[in-house]
Amino acid sequence: MRLFQLFRSIQIKLILMVLLLILIAVQLIGVYFISTMKNSLTTSFTNNLNAQAKLLTTFLSSSDIKDGNAQAASEVKLNEVVGNFFTISGAEIQVLDAGGKLLATSNLSQQPFIGRKNTSLLVSRALQGVRDNEEEIIDDDNTRSKIIAKPVISNGKIVGAIYIVASMKDLYDTIERVNQIFVSATLIALGLTAVLGVLLAGTITSPIKALTRQATAVAEGRFDERVPVFGKDEIGQLSVAFNDMTDRLSEALSINEEEKEKLSSILSNMSDGVLATDELGRVIVTNHRAREMLDIEAAAEGSTLSECLGIEKAPIAEALQGKETTQYLHREVEDNEEALLFRVTLTPIRRRDKGVAGVIAVLHDVTEMEKLEQSRREFVANVSHELRTPLTTIKSYAEALDDGALEEPPLAGRFVDVIRNETERMIRLVTDLLHLSRFDSRRNQLRRQQTDLSEMLEEVVDRFSFQLRQKAITVTVKVESKLESVWLDRDGIDQVLDNLVSNAIKYTLDGGSIDISAGRNEAGMLAIAIKDTGIGIPKKDLNRIFERFYRVDKARSRNMGGTGLGLSIAREIVRAHGGSLALDSDTNKGTVATVLLPIVLEGSEQS
Repeated sequence: MRLFQLFRSIQIKLILMVLLLILIAVQLIGVYFISTMKNSLTTSFTNNLNAQAKLLTTFLSSSDIKDGNAQAASEVKLNEVVGNFFTISGAEIQVLDAGGKLLATSNLSQQPFIGRKNTSLLVSRALQGVRDNEEEIIDDDNTRSKIIAKPVISNGKIVGAIYIVASMKDLYDTIERVNQIFVSATLIALGLTAVLGVLLAGTITSPIKALTRQATAVAEGRFDERVPVFGKDEIGQLSVAFNDMTDRLSEALSINEEEKEKLSSILSNMSDGVLATDELGRVIVTNHRAREMLDIEAAAEGSTLSECLGIEKAPIAEALQGKETTQYLHREVEDNEEALLFRVTLTPIRRRDKGVAGVIAVLHDVTEMEKLEQSRREFVANVSHELRTPLTTIKSYAEALDDGALEEPPLAGRFVDVIRNETERMIRLVTDLLHLSRFDSRRNQLRRQQTDLSEMLEEVVDRFSFQLRQKAITVTVKVESKLESVWLDRDGIDQVLDNLVSNAIKYTLDGGSIDISAGRNEAGMLAIAIKDTGIGIPKKDLNRIFERFYRVDKARSRNMGGTGLGLSIAREIVRAHGGSLALDSDTNKGTVATVLLPIVLEGSEQS
């Protein structure tokens, strides 16, 4: 296994590749060189042998061989010639007559065979006049020999032949030594190549290893390391490009993380709920507001969008097909009399060339908007009703006067008083509406002045002294000594106190009592409390008592001349001062109206 892993190394692969290339090249060169050398040596050996044989045939073409018979003196002479003439070591020379009989030989061991016939095919061909007769043989001791047979021609007549057997042992020994030298040189070259290959491969693999380490570091999120650059070659350029890529990747990831943090912060702090799904409609992202609005846990991610929203799957399927849809979701909340209303906008998430990849559901709480819209409709209806009633009365009494009531002075006077009262009622209504309009448009400026609290409260009581005496209601005023003088809008606060005291008188039975007090509360604010012993306000009406035109007892309130806007105007005035107005009441136990105002120092203005 380790050997297999070793061969995975690019350094080993490079070394092996170089060694194989060198080995193949050397082998090709060696085969060509040895083959060429062998052919050259063999050709040279054969040519030398042929030259010696040709010289010998020329020498023997004299009268030494006659009529195919040799005399004793001639045999001795031939033996001397073949014994001394031939220069190739290890070669045996036989001189044959025209019949193929052995006349002389250079090999002393073959002397007993003189007179015998040589039956070799080469000899037969030579005696027939064929000049090129040669072959190679391998004898019993595995020695190669070259055989040449040539005719001896005298006066145009074949008088004999020569038969030469030359050993090629020295030639093949030379070739073998050359082979051994070549193999040794090849091994030395491969060894040196291996050493140089390790060194050269190291110059390539070292930068690659450094690149690998840097790539691993980048994959693990470490962007501070750099690949060393060893030169300006391709690997050096690759290292420079990799370092530049690391810098760009680090910058891109930083920007991506920053954008992700921004997106996460935006999602977390959005007033709208957001849910995102994948292409199958499973929730993958929710923000805190969505979980709060739907009362689900973060673990809801992974469930379907229809389960989280509690709606049908059809609009979600339409969104997944690329169509934006809007749904309204009603949700009941415990301990809350009114249900919440959410507008759910389903928008498909599109990717380039990939179609719809999911859906984003944006939940917008439109409960207050719906309440405001309802209040607006009620306000318009109430204004229309409040104006239509006196206008109808005025019209009817005017028609009555026109029809002849003017001729009856007592009746006409009473009709005119009714018309005057209804007109004043309309004027009060329009005036109150103008007050509210100025507060809504923030065009009502406060004019603060130093005010004596005791004096202001006493004047309020004096303005209602007649009504108080009529109903025998007792009033007490108590002001904290340290708060005798404060800075506030006297006219505005007078209007607030007049409204509260007027309501207290209206709904307090004869012989009741009203307590008015002013002091500093625990939060350091001015607290003016008006407490009565009247009929009180039902709990169910307390939350709506400040709504415009809202009356607990509509018929009675209208008969008493109220427009239903007094408390709304009072609250707006107090809010303009930076304070608050609260009512605490129980049925048949009385009501406590508390005005909280910030204490403003002289020369300053409450923002």
